[in-house]
Amino acid sequence: MVIKQNVTVPALTGEKPRRAYIYLPDYYNDDPTRRFPVMYMFDGHNVFFDSDATYGKSWGMNSYMTWTRTPLIIVAVECNHEGNQRLMEYAPFDFENATLGAVKSKGKLYMDWLVGTLKPEIDATYRTLPGRENTIICGSSMGGLMALYGATVYNHVFQRAACLSPSLWVAPGKSVEMIAHQNIQNDTCIYMDYGSKEMLNHAASAEALISVAHLLLTKRVNLAFRIVPGGTHSEASWEQQIPIFMDCLGL
Repeated sequence: MVIKQNVTVPALTGEKPRRAYIYLPDYYNDDPTRRFPVMYMFDGHNVFFDSDATYGKSWGMNSYMTWTRTPLIIVAVECNHEGNQRLMEYAPFDFENATLGAVKSKGKLYMDWLVGTLKPEIDATYRTLPGRENTIICGSSMGGLMALYGATVYNHVFQRAACLSPSLWVAPGKSVEMIAHQNIQNDTCIYMDYGSKEMLNHAASAEALISVAHLLLTKRVNLAFRIVPGGTHSEASWEQQIPIFMDCLGL
């Protein structure tokens, strides 16, 4: 089942509510002593239901989870839809390029809220396994970049991450620099992919992916990196990768 509730991110949008989607396995209440790992996802409105998705197509995570009966809680928070705010909240660093112009990062504010406020609330409300080894982060596009940020800069919180079509191209050098300075534990597991059909969308994509993958490997990260044949920059394509990244992350 998916519970919908409102949350606020005071440091970013004050008391203005945004929707959080909390998936609990259908058998969650069968055993009141059982606890579950938790996966945090970006762009929550696009995760479960087509009716809520920006472009009318979601990842379909609810259907997948119900079908597989995967023992996992998922917490997916809606993005900030106002103007350029999603881009800023999902930017781990300031950057500027010809496509997007100058973007001021609010990614640290968002992640500090996620790990400092949202996660403790989830752990207090639901029967979670709160330790790092049972805490996962996942996203696509700018959310994929944020998932990579979470797994590296907040490595003390997240052991595993799924980074689908991460927008490394916005600032390839800063993405590499971000990872290079981190102390990453050698049990860290990261899934990262990119669709073959989206590779031509941005000239810097291929080089950025190779540089980041190489650096993660030198950091002794357990990395699953793949180019998805025929993959596009879309929820429909990311939905098809769910069984693959869930398996790679041991879920």
